[in-house]
Amino acid sequence: MRWLLLFLLLVTAGCSSNRPPKVVKVLPHFLDHDGRAALSPSLYDRDAYQAQLRTKPAQRSGLRFDVQWRAPQPGPYELRVELRGAISNRVTTAALQRPLDKGGRFSRWSELELSGDRYQQFGDMTAWRVSLWKGEELLAERRSFLW
Repeated sequence: MRWLLLFLLLVTAGCSSNRPPKVVKVLPHFLDHDGRAALSPSLYDRDAYQAQLRTKPAQRSGLRFDVQWRAPQPGPYELRVELRGAISNRVTTAALQRPLDKGGRFSRWSELELSGDRYQQFGDMTAWRVSLWKGEELLAERRSFLW
């Protein structure tokens, strides 16, 4: 019985809603012409296929950002991805947005995609920034090294 009480105490303390909002993880993936980031569910195969797409731009049709985020309070949030890229010697930019309606104790995953003509006009990605907003208030962000 003591073990059960100790376990419940640790679980509830770890799931406290006092934690600040956070962008936990950002996984940018190239997409092929069929919209796939991998050929199979294996992480090894995904990484190998991403390496292939990285070296062969003709096989790419877009970019997808898989974002893990956490916001303990309910409410409408917005996830934004800002991108910097290059075509030839010209700097390009792009922005993606996605409304989020749920918060909660646990983290969630969301996808944002840049594909089609917008991707062709964007070129090669050089830097990104992912941010979590509530209205006009910036709650959390994660950036690439070159941002």
